[in-house]
Amino acid sequence: MRKTAHHKREPSHWTVIVLWAGLLLLFFLLDVFLGGQGLGPGGIKEAFSNPLSPSGTILFSLRLPRAVCALLAGIALSLAGTQMQAIFRNPLSDPHIMGVSSGGALGAAILTMAIPSSSSLLPWGVSLAGASFLGAGISSIIILAIARKFHSSGTLLIAGVMLGFIFSAITSIIQYTASEESLKLFFSWSGGSFQSGGWTGASLMLGAILLGGALSLFNIKGLDAILFGEEFSRMAGGSPARTIVLSILSCCIMAGTVTSVCGPLGFVGIVAPHLARKVGGTSVHSKVIPLGCIIGGFLGICADFISHVLPIPIPVGSTLALLGIPVIFYFLLRSDNDFNS
Repeated sequence: MRKTAHHKREPSHWTVIVLWAGLLLLFFLLDVFLGGQGLGPGGIKEAFSNPLSPSGTILFSLRLPRAVCALLAGIALSLAGTQMQAIFRNPLSDPHIMGVSSGGALGAAILTMAIPSSSSLLPWGVSLAGASFLGAGISSIIILAIARKFHSSGTLLIAGVMLGFIFSAITSIIQYTASEESLKLFFSWSGGSFQSGGWTGASLMLGAILLGGALSLFNIKGLDAILFGEEFSRMAGGSPARTIVLSILSCCIMAGTVTSVCGPLGFVGIVAPHLARKVGGTSVHSKVIPLGCIIGGFLGICADFISHVLPIPIPVGSTLALLGIPVIFYFLLRSDNDFNS
């Protein structure tokens, strides 16, 4: 008796996007209406009928901006991570590998622990975000200068890692000499939070995503070509140096802004591009980038939701690590490389 072979039909790319977008929307609504403490039908009705009521304040001034910040941070880090993994051809690269987050942490450390009296010059959240962004910006300028001089992704990778070590070492020295109160302030920031950004932080991250996303779309053919190596990219008529510089610039803008608003957040930039390539079944960036942004936003929302529904709230940086580490170990234990999907 002949057996008929049944071939499993893979879902289309648009089907995958719709499914992940539906998950993102579901968890976004759960995060807004149930995060921390549920508003209940009565509270939700009161919030929409009277935005100035206590329920309205909770919803529109606390819950909604926090969820939007989580969504935008996840999108920005995913988009940056996708570009980093392409130009370095390293599936474990993410925005933090270039030292941008370490630069932001150093700026925050200097403000909170070395010159804490300066916090009285501006509102605390504004001055802290400004110091972090300044540190990330200085790190970005150094990396861009190196990228323009050395057109090798390997050299750039080493330079970014070394720069991160230098900034981390300076931060450790400052911590060693800081007071207990200053250390508490710094560790509170370094744990990561979507709560402190508010609508201002969300606006800054949206602007960074629009600018960084425009650079990545302009650079998309170069990203596809450089996956096969810089020599192939050159033979195909592209410019590896331009692809690397534009990618680094895009990454620094988005990662620096997210770090300044939310603190140093990891793992999204590693995990989201991997999942996008795996569930999308392709490494073509015109398909990986939009799906990765959706998955990145989903991870950000999940981290925010989990960190607030637990009996004891935990920093979102820790939540992202708990979500991301199992996925990273899964890819490390696989024998094949996801770039060959």
